[in-house]
Amino acid sequence: MTRQSWSIWTFDDLVVGDEWESPRRTITETDVVLFAGLSGDFNPLHVDHSQSQNSPFGRPVAHGLLGMAIATGLISQAPRIDTIALLAILEWRFLRPIVFGDTIHAVSKVESLQPHANGRRGVVTWQRRVLNQDEHPVQEGRTQTLVRARSRETSSAPNTEKDDAPESEN
Repeated sequence: MTRQSWSIWTFDDLVVGDEWESPRRTITETDVVLFAGLSGDFNPLHVDHSQSQNSPFGRPVAHGLLGMAIATGLISQAPRIDTIALLAILEWRFLRPIVFGDTIHAVSKVESLQPHANGRRGVVTWQRRVLNQDEHPVQEGRTQTLVRARSRETSSAPNTEKDDAPESEN
């Protein structure tokens, strides 16, 4: 039996235009209640079934930031990137409500790559879309992360961790 590792991509592995789809996750009422407790946001739109019936959505909806937070976790798995830091949320739009029972996933696309620190790391600008079970976009935006590159000693060597690693354009 061969043991497979879950490879981690570096800045050198990324190519502008590459796109990944994350795993899926269903949003539950428990998620919303826990997020309300953590954030302190008990707006009736999210936690009051009676009052939310009079809202534009007719029922409780998840916090927009909860959707974004869960999407961030899903994104961290597809692909696994050697991220040093989240640098910026350049823009983010909340397009549709996420209701209890919606199953969301995220699509990440590399928009641009900017090497820094003599090639030891780089800034990646990402386009992100969060979709529901019907493939309707519920959120979208652009973010920037600081990503570690392979060390100078190994950056010229082929990446043996994964057979499908893209060639570096740098």
